[in-house]
Amino acid sequence: MNVRQVLLAPARRALHDGAARWPWFRRIVAIGARELERALHDDLYRDGYFGSTPSSDVALEIGTPEYNRTATHADEGAYLVWRFLPVQKTLDIGCAFGFFVEAERELGLDATGVDVSQYALDRAALGARGHVRYGNLLHRLPFGRGAFEGVSLFETLEHLPPEVVPRALREVRRMTTKYVIATIPSFGPNANGPGGWFDVKVKPERLDYYRSLGDGYDGPVPYDDLYRDDDGAPIQGHLTIASFAWWTRQFEEAGFERDAALERRIHPHLARMGLTKYWNLYVLRVPGVPQVTYEQRSPSEIADVEKRFGLDQRVADPEDLARVHAAIDT
Repeated sequence: MNVRQVLLAPARRALHDGAARWPWFRRIVAIGARELERALHDDLYRDGYFGSTPSSDVALEIGTPEYNRTATHADEGAYLVWRFLPVQKTLDIGCAFGFFVEAERELGLDATGVDVSQYALDRAALGARGHVRYGNLLHRLPFGRGAFEGVSLFETLEHLPPEVVPRALREVRRMTTKYVIATIPSFGPNANGPGGWFDVKVKPERLDYYRSLGDGYDGPVPYDDLYRDDDGAPIQGHLTIASFAWWTRQFEEAGFERDAALERRIHPHLARMGLTKYWNLYVLRVPGVPQVTYEQRSPSEIADVEKRFGLDQRVADPEDLARVHAAIDT
């Protein structure tokens, strides 16, 4: 029996005995347990956001009919980390049910995940259990400085309001010694790949206005102009919609530099996976980390993983591939 069990066992036994003996006391314990459980849960990222279960048939606010490993493109994201980044120990921030963590661990990476949703963490994927925990970027994450070689943030940072993004990115910088890979809904020109757009990011009636601002507008888009769901809340909980240039500055001010060469190598694979329209890619490197100029995995390893994850059957949409090559060949 460990110290925690020694300290908790008498209190647990006293509560059990009291609840068994006095009905009024049992009601107090039951109410207290329910309220403590509610206190652990985030107000937004719970059952109404993800659906009643990870495989719910209910249409979700995040725009997928099911919130599962396939719908969240966890295999694709894990594959990109595994293939292109020279990292072994990784942290996925905003891991939700831990699908990315599960996929990365299947690929042999020492992956950990954190999320603000206790609801999702309590229902973590089997392969992620024991490797995901609560963590909030706006507070110190429960890890030491430089605990990870690589950090991933897939569709996560846009859920923070603009004014706290610098603080969040400083915490990301504290966590990693090498690389960050992020996907963030963005608009405007992108120096390293296809640019972004305003559609489904700002209110339809404001689209013409924002398009008229030209490439010099960086954002972030004011809260009142963000695209809304049927309840009038910002769609999918997105609070920061800004340009590639704006996000690049935020990363640079936090102590990162964009890895243009690596982003350009990855973009054709995003097109092949059908993700060009959905993922706006950022790959960041800690200054002083050598630029990767070689393939991290052997051809046989890549072929094996692509077959296992079904990626070998993917064929890029010609329009997506044309956009990618038009951007990276310039």
